[in-house]
Amino acid sequence: MTTRGDRLVERGADKLEELAKKLSAHGDWGTMIAEDLTIDADFVRKLKPSLIVARARGQAPTNGGPPAERPTVATPPAAPKAREPRRGGPNPLLIVGGALVAGIVLAKVIDWRGHAHPRD
Repeated sequence: MTTRGDRLVERGADKLEELAKKLSAHGDWGTMIAEDLTIDADFVRKLKPSLIVARARGQAPTNGGPPAERPTVATPPAAPKAREPRRGGPNPLLIVGGALVAGIVLAKVIDWRGHAHPRD
């Protein structure tokens, strides 16, 4: 006997599985989310009001048991990963500091050579 609440919960779990199937076609991130949504759909099915009442009365197992046999989300073939940008290199503060020191040295050299040939 199915109650209206059971049908609503089942419909919600079915919609979660449909969404999981749609997301699995979107690559790696979609597959990860799809797996979680499939697990959530199984959990939502355990929240049917009639099952909650049966567990409260001791007529159904309370440990959850194995998940119901549901089709799992098919994972699409993995696309080749893009080459990751290189990380590392010199510290940007070191570059700025070196440029500052080089600028000061260059300014001193220009100023020093300016005294050798005054324009007066």
